Amino acid sequence: MRLLTTRIREIARKLLREKKVQVVIGFEGGSVPLRSRPCFVRREEDVERLVWNGFCENNVARYAAKRKEKMAIVAKGCDSRAVVELIKENQIARDQVIIIGVPCRGMIDRSRVEASVAPRRIQHTEEKEDLLVIKGSDFEKSVARSDFLCESCRSCNHPNPVLADFLVGEPVAEEDRDPFADIEAFEAMTTEERWTYLSDEVNKCIRCYACRNACPLCYCPECFVDATLPQWIGKSTDSSDTMIFHLMRAYHLAGRCVACGACERACPMGVDIRKLNRKLLKDVKDLFDYEAGLSLDEVSPLATFRPDDPEQFIVNP
Repeated sequence: MRLLTTRIREIARKLLREKKVQVVIGFEGGSVPLRSRPCFVRREEDVERLVWNGFCENNVARYAAKRKEKMAIVAKGCDSRAVVELIKENQIARDQVIIIGVPCRGMIDRSRVEASVAPRRIQHTEEKEDLLVIKGSDFEKSVARSDFLCESCRSCNHPNPVLADFLVGEPVAEEDRDPFADIEAFEAMTTEERWTYLSDEVNKCIRCYACRNACPLCYCPECFVDATLPQWIGKSTDSSDTMIFHLMRAYHLAGRCVACGACERACPMGVDIRKLNRKLLKDVKDLFDYEAGLSLDEVSPLATFRPDDPEQFIVNP
């Protein structure tokens, strides 16, 4: 991790010194253990703020949409795929962004780490190859890093940046695993069981919109839930209004979601937000053989017309 951090800083320093970018969007250490947070470096002397570790979980492509200045982004696999979608949707220009790609070994789920030592408090963590060393005032514990990965990382088949001007570190071996095993189990439920599951999850929601605000593909100047003329849905936490918000947001992300998991990690209530998004992600894969963010040249299925479209959604009377 230290070598990756050093290399990121070297590249960022060079880009700023040569005025090839005006800002480098990356990560810096958080104010508490198990946290790294997005940072914006505009001066060469500030590049020492940049770090890379297993807690760089935010999708920093979130800060790229509609930005006018020339930028560099420190991007893991899912961040780079979000950048690809933003370029395809004309939110940023390809020559406007320099991607510092970092092959990703998976981000660490801090809630699982905290639970593993509760009620003791963690003061420091350190990553050593495949181990995570957890330290407190009266204990030190080494655990397997792979046991504490975020759910989105456990099903990820694209850990390497798909688009990178600079690649930091060696590419990670990509595993051919079934990313939709849980969705297949969800599909196997009856209609009533699925609705009950979703209703129970949605009832946890407090309508804070952290999921929307963390999503790199939610960039509309005015979200439909904020519109007042017309007002599409109510502002309360009434179950029907809340369900409409999550259903509509999932449909808006169909064929665009890169499955980064930023929405779920941002949720303070632990709502299984990804279930809906990934159900539609699977449908798009099955119907159109398309995965978001893998190619700049491949047109999104919901942004094109094909005469041979199966149109399975049409029900004959």
